[in-house]
Amino acid sequence: MTKDQKVILYLLACVQFTNIMDFMIMMPMGPIIMKEFSLTAREYSFLVSAYSISAGVCGFIAAFFVDKFDRKNVLTIAYIGLLIGTFACAVAPTYTMLMMARIVAGVFGGVLGSQVIAIVGDTISYQYRAEGMAIIMAAFSTASVLGVPLGLYLASSISWHIPFVFIVVVGFVNLLLIYRYLPNLTSHINTSLIKPSPFAVLTNIAKDSNQIKALCLSVIVIFGHFCTIPSLSPYLTINVGMSVDNVSLIYLIGGAVTIVSARVVGKLADKKGKYLIFAICGTLFLIPVYLMTNLYTGASLVVILSITTMFFLFANGRTLTMQAIVSGVVDNEQRGGFTSINSSVLQLGSGAASFVGGLIVQKASDGKLLHYEWVGYLSIAFMIVGIVLGKYIKPYKE
Repeated sequence: MTKDQKVILYLLACVQFTNIMDFMIMMPMGPIIMKEFSLTAREYSFLVSAYSISAGVCGFIAAFFVDKFDRKNVLTIAYIGLLIGTFACAVAPTYTMLMMARIVAGVFGGVLGSQVIAIVGDTISYQYRAEGMAIIMAAFSTASVLGVPLGLYLASSISWHIPFVFIVVVGFVNLLLIYRYLPNLTSHINTSLIKPSPFAVLTNIAKDSNQIKALCLSVIVIFGHFCTIPSLSPYLTINVGMSVDNVSLIYLIGGAVTIVSARVVGKLADKKGKYLIFAICGTLFLIPVYLMTNLYTGASLVVILSITTMFFLFANGRTLTMQAIVSGVVDNEQRGGFTSINSSVLQLGSGAASFVGGLIVQKASDGKLLHYEWVGYLSIAFMIVGIVLGKYIKPYKE
């Protein structure tokens, strides 16, 4: 990759850092927010899924027009909207207002995420795309290592509102960097290819079984992941007995490991084959999912962190290779619309997973969570299906 390509990737990673932290911070803050608003596990899962569902709906709508505009402009507008929604979270006084603010943030967050992936697809050839995706995925790891622990510290020592203020401040700096360093991206705009029907993106997908399989892979993988995540922190603190103060260590250590592993996995995927590395990471992912959702009461901190670190490690490798596979099924002219649809199904899938997980996991009279192991078995089943399906997805001939 050239120096200019790397600048674009690292800038997009900075954008994704705030986007991912905005979404992630809600999950480890579960015990704090549930206590603040006197919420049940089900009510809290609805709060988490509200962001994902609104992101999915708006990502779907955006698919019909994003390929007609400069990707830099679309990215900037979506980012401004995300920061406005996040600021609304920071000042929300009630559960209802926080729910509305999360919906607003999701409206723009879904569009933002899809544009990041589209820009990577436009600027990085398929040959090096897994490594490019690894740089973007490093934003997840950095958010885990720096963003989430810092956010939890601010939430516990000052107020749960403060992490959202932090995201807005960092996001404003990123906006200045986007204006200064991100070039206009219009090479995908070709008026001769723009069809009269605004639903052309859906028509193209419907005619291409490869694109359909890629979308199915996305939703299967993300559903299997997010049915376990929202209840993880409450489960570890309430059922297993982990201290709330140690929850940040899960994200700190897991994120630190994936910062190192992501680039290695990305380069291996580009060299050995994206599906092969996806299948290996997906298979190994099954181990920590089973162990994590079947932890015994009183498990030591070392045991908990070992299992959750494996979870982060293999989930990260599986996701970045999946993104590389999915981004490669269309050409540049269709990529924005397709990635918006893909982002939509990802967000709806994660929202549906959080919702279903909330329905399965129940709160007992003594406060402990019941049936968390069930969502673990569900996650394992979905991942196995995803591994089989991924074998049949072929890259677009660039």
